[in-house]
Amino acid sequence: MDTAERYRSFAEAEVRGYSPCYGRWGLGIAGDAELLGLIDTLPVNKRQPNLIFGAARYLGVRVLCPFEEFKDFLISNWAQVRDVAMTRRTQTNEVGRTAALLPVLSGYGSHPVALIEFGASAGLCLYPDRYSYRYNDEIDVDPRDGRSSVVLPCATSGNPPLPAELPNVVYRAGIDLNPLDVSDSDDMRWLESLVWPEQRNRLERLRNAAAIARKDPPHLVQGDLMTGLAELVRAAPADIPVIVFGSAVLVYLPRADRLAFPAMMREIGCEWVTNEAPGVIEFARRTLPPGPSDVHMVVSSDGVPVAYARPHGQTLDWFGADGESEKQRDKR
Repeated sequence: MDTAERYRSFAEAEVRGYSPCYGRWGLGIAGDAELLGLIDTLPVNKRQPNLIFGAARYLGVRVLCPFEEFKDFLISNWAQVRDVAMTRRTQTNEVGRTAALLPVLSGYGSHPVALIEFGASAGLCLYPDRYSYRYNDEIDVDPRDGRSSVVLPCATSGNPPLPAELPNVVYRAGIDLNPLDVSDSDDMRWLESLVWPEQRNRLERLRNAAAIARKDPPHLVQGDLMTGLAELVRAAPADIPVIVFGSAVLVYLPRADRLAFPAMMREIGCEWVTNEAPGVIEFARRTLPPGPSDVHMVVSSDGVPVAYARPHGQTLDWFGADGESEKQRDKR
């Protein structure tokens, strides 16, 4: 997929119905040879729409502006846009993804667990026990001390094993090539620049999630997940189960590392959960059913795919075991 196709697909599939502004900008770039030429001077992994749009917003482009104004801003400020794109990453840290992951993170009930996230960004997804969930506007799952300031709606299909209680997380840690600090105003400004312009609800819950994390900061380390994850798992308390998870991270690894990741996790010997685009992980033990027509991710547990989910956790289409899974029954 060349750069023009990438931006057109982003506009027509990923943000359609969610961000008219990014749709305009994406289609505009897809048809603009001058901007495509500038973007193509960047390394391939630095050309993604979310990164370029986030960099422009970080530098002060007027939100919701017409494409022509956006184009003028990019051209006039390209050196700065390039610098931001080269030094920053699309570390969206969307906490809504925990709504899609919750069924596979909650199998231990009230038993204490350790959570370790690869590609953790600021670590906001390490707090699934501190958020409230609303499944199909019918099923409410709240923290033990009451409703959270972060409420995550998720529409489900199939019969996902929705938990009656949130996981009892007593240890949380993460690894990232460039971990962010929720107490650093510049890091927070970058995270806020990655929220799609019209989605004020996402911006509000990002700020609320950051406030939760600031009260009990996670242990975040800088490093490559392929070389540093095993050590992080070994550092977790030895007497409790460890769950390693990540969302939209493996896609950025070289293909050889993606292929090696499942074997590495089996060698580490703990439970692992992924939430990645189709094709990022090759699932040997199960053929995927037909996916939704829109952009979706594949949620898997220990290398077994169990559900499709929208990229920000808006939906969860479960095709794994119905209701309480065998794994959950075994853990009780």
